[in-house]
Amino acid sequence: MRVTKLLHTRMRVSNMDRTIAFYRDVLGLQVIERTTSPRGSHLAFLSVPNSQELIELCSFPASGPVTVQEDLVHLAFEVENLDETIRALQAKNIAITDGPTTTSSGSRFLFIDAPDGYEVELIERPPNMTIV
Repeated sequence: MRVTKLLHTRMRVSNMDRTIAFYRDVLGLQVIERTTSPRGSHLAFLSVPNSQELIELCSFPASGPVTVQEDLVHLAFEVENLDETIRALQAKNIAITDGPTTTSSGSRFLFIDAPDGYEVELIERPPNMTIV
């Protein structure tokens, strides 16, 4: 067996509409499908610009509220300009929880929190930086 592609990552959320609003209105992701599974889970698939992988949000109210442990999971997104990103976050009253920080390679990043406490990292990479 050989895995050929990452398709999506699932995250369980407490409030689907609030979480969709965050990813859509703050980060610019697009909802491409909303459905309900046979067991009653509410699902939403979000597309990320310039990426084939999806984020799957899952709300299953019968399982209770979501509690995300600190520093357990985060999503990282590339942004073109971190200074512009900071201004946009401030305009939307989104708190920066860590950073901005500059790495030895010249990348700059910061963290914000999504609903339920999932961390989101926003990274500006230097021009012509390649990732292997």
